[in-house]
Amino acid sequence: MPGIGYKTARRLAFYVLRLPEDKANEFAKTIIEVKNKIIECSICGNITETDPCPICNDPLRDHTVICVVEQPSDVFALEKTNEYKGVFHILGGSLSPLDGIGPDDLRIKSLLKRVPSGVSEVILATNPKTEGEATAIYITELLKPLKVKVSRIARGLPIGGDLEFADIVTLSRALQDRTTL
Repeated sequence: MPGIGYKTARRLAFYVLRLPEDKANEFAKTIIEVKNKIIECSICGNITETDPCPICNDPLRDHTVICVVEQPSDVFALEKTNEYKGVFHILGGSLSPLDGIGPDDLRIKSLLKRVPSGVSEVILATNPKTEGEATAIYITELLKPLKVKVSRIARGLPIGGDLEFADIVTLSRALQDRTTL
């Protein structure tokens, strides 16, 4: 499983092997149930049990602002801040020609269909890696003819970080994305 190293995988395997048969069956049933219940929101692409998802269905959210992210896990990270009150659009990844992932493999066309219907701003919150940056630039170019405000989340130094240990790209971005007080 992604993000699980050899030692953790071994611990999990031995845990499952030690489970009594009824608990192992219950565990397996739960995995199948989750796989069958969880669907993709037809509007934003987020994972959900209902369609549309609770965020897209919420009349208190600002539906004129769309935050574009790569994965559903990014939505959970942004929602934890309690700062963002708009809606989301999940791409399902980022452009990566070396991995064979092009524009048609992502939910870019559905984003472009959403924008003309009263959207005032698109916030690009792709990951600050080469692929995420390329994806943000590509989407920005596609959105230009639609005359919608396009912004990018700021990047820079983490709270509690030391300047001397920051890499050159992070420091450059922190200077570029500085705000006026």
